[in-house]
Amino acid sequence: MASPALVPQRAAGMLARLESNVQRVIVGKSATVRLAAAGLVAGGHVLLQDLPGTGKTMLARSIAASIGGEFRRVQCTPDLLPADITGASVFNQREGSFHFVPGPVFANVLLADEVNRATPRTQAALLEAMAEAQVTVEGVTHPLPSPFYVIATQNPHEFHGTYPLPEAQLDRFLVACEMGPPSAEEAEEILASRQHGDPITELDSVLSAAEVVELQQACLQVVVAGAIRTYIVSLLAAVRSRPEVALPASMRAGLYLQRAAQALALFDERDFVLPDDVKTLVLPVLAHRLGMRGRTSAGEVLAEVVAEVPLPPLRSR
Repeated sequence: MASPALVPQRAAGMLARLESNVQRVIVGKSATVRLAAAGLVAGGHVLLQDLPGTGKTMLARSIAASIGGEFRRVQCTPDLLPADITGASVFNQREGSFHFVPGPVFANVLLADEVNRATPRTQAALLEAMAEAQVTVEGVTHPLPSPFYVIATQNPHEFHGTYPLPEAQLDRFLVACEMGPPSAEEAEEILASRQHGDPITELDSVLSAAEVVELQQACLQVVVAGAIRTYIVSLLAAVRSRPEVALPASMRAGLYLQRAAQALALFDERDFVLPDDVKTLVLPVLAHRLGMRGRTSAGEVLAEVVAEVPLPPLRSR
């Protein structure tokens, strides 16, 4: 028997608990916290990219601690092998047969820390897992737990010992966020909160894995009007027409933009998407997917596109 639909008010309350809990550790980054939470609710994965020491790993750990379930962390290094992530078949001498030993990817929350320090071959080990919630080892397909959520962190490509993520890998991340430096007041608050220890050690889970699945199912019930879908298609077409864009956003990007907008609506107790939800998500959902020509940044092009493409007319529901 199917479980009853999660009403928007209860969903918003659950998400407020999640945000509040994470913000006990992450100071002054409410927009980034919401984007990361929206990625979870949308059933996608999140890439946190910024300079070392800006709190990327701490945000990932805080979300993982807040939603319960099985949590595993992989510290990516150049000598990390694909089997170190997916698992491998091991010969059992007593039984005289091979047995599959699951890797850390078999978890509800996987933190791939400094993912761009792993080689491209090892990075590719995450592609099937992120796209299809399964891994195939030696011809045998193994389903992953539900929910399955990857939070990856990466340092800028200019840093030594990093391998740029390939386009196919970037396209698997629903949103990409930057932490940014704290303000002077936030920096002082961070210092004060860590004066006698790390607050993340006192962080308890406020949601269960089953409740996360409930939220993901509620996200699928959020209504996307035809005008909103037309708006998303118009945005993608406008990006594709820009001469500065060498690699435009794929159709997967449009699907992710729609799904992320559905998730964002739940935070405001709505069961329908507004144009502002889409506008808020254009940069974090699309920017990391675009290949650019010249010195123009993806952010600049997307800002211009959002300003140029007319909003769809709002109709009464």
